[in-house]
Amino acid sequence: MTAGTLVRAGRGPGGTWETVLTLPHPRLRPGVINYRGIRLALDRPRRRLEAPTGTVTLLLGFDRPIRISRAGRPPKTLLSVFAGLATVPAIGEHDGRLAGIEVLLTPWASFSLLGIPQHELTGLHCDPDELPHALDSSRRQSIGELAATLAALPSWAERFRLLDDVLVRWTEAGTPASARVVRAWSTLARSGGAIPVPLLADEVGWSVRQLESRFREQIGVGPKAAARILRLQRARRLLSAGRSQAETAAACGFYDQAHLSGEFRAMTGCTPGEFIAARLGEAAPASGPPLMDRLRGEATSLVLSPDRGADFSKTGRVRAMQGGAS
Repeated sequence: MTAGTLVRAGRGPGGTWETVLTLPHPRLRPGVINYRGIRLALDRPRRRLEAPTGTVTLLLGFDRPIRISRAGRPPKTLLSVFAGLATVPAIGEHDGRLAGIEVLLTPWASFSLLGIPQHELTGLHCDPDELPHALDSSRRQSIGELAATLAALPSWAERFRLLDDVLVRWTEAGTPASARVVRAWSTLARSGGAIPVPLLADEVGWSVRQLESRFREQIGVGPKAAARILRLQRARRLLSAGRSQAETAAACGFYDQAHLSGEFRAMTGCTPGEFIAARLGEAAPASGPPLMDRLRGEATSLVLSPDRGADFSKTGRVRAMQGGAS
């Protein structure tokens, strides 16, 4: 394992679990953000709510499928999953047994690997082998074949090394993202979505219209929508660190606390108070693996109790999605 790898494993009344979070090879960074190996053998189904983040997800499933729901999209049951950039939460559910590797990508890295305009993939969740790829099939194994090869290896370290090798080859043969898009995205992410779009356009030497066009192509949404995702991501992080709603609203550039609450409902499916209460365990299972967020140091996820369902009291948005996946 590389330095900085975070391993969590345990056994309890609810079953056994292992998660391994690590960084990819330096040649893949910063476009490939992290890898997360997952192996769960629980005695009950597990449901998670995943809030929008400024990322694209590729899950390479080893054996059991998951069922995924997102507002505006029909639920799907899939072994491996591609999930595009989104502005609404997703709910995932499995039967308690799950194994695979989750690859987290920046949107521009997804564009580079796939060669597909990212606005076509925004809000999408599907079998990754259903997507057209920049690399023809004669030069590259399918995602399903890659997942099966990874599953057969005896250790996470060997799986991550193989994944590094494959993604380096695919990246080198893919479609390069615009250096100015990468710079603009990095600047916007560092600001937590706070930098004004005209200033961001000036920063990279484009007009606002050019920036919007390139963002739609290589990020998936325009810069204003991207800033909205990143701003709420920062707000969740501050709230989870103990900041008040008023402090968080001011720090993240919301007009007021009501504006923060409205954005929270729209993009996370619950109020800020409900989200933090759930993070503290009020809506989490009594036993089983600890919550492990998809981004280290971020508040991205909630574990939803199977017996309670996603019954947040002040919004029907999550309740309406509870047929979802993991």
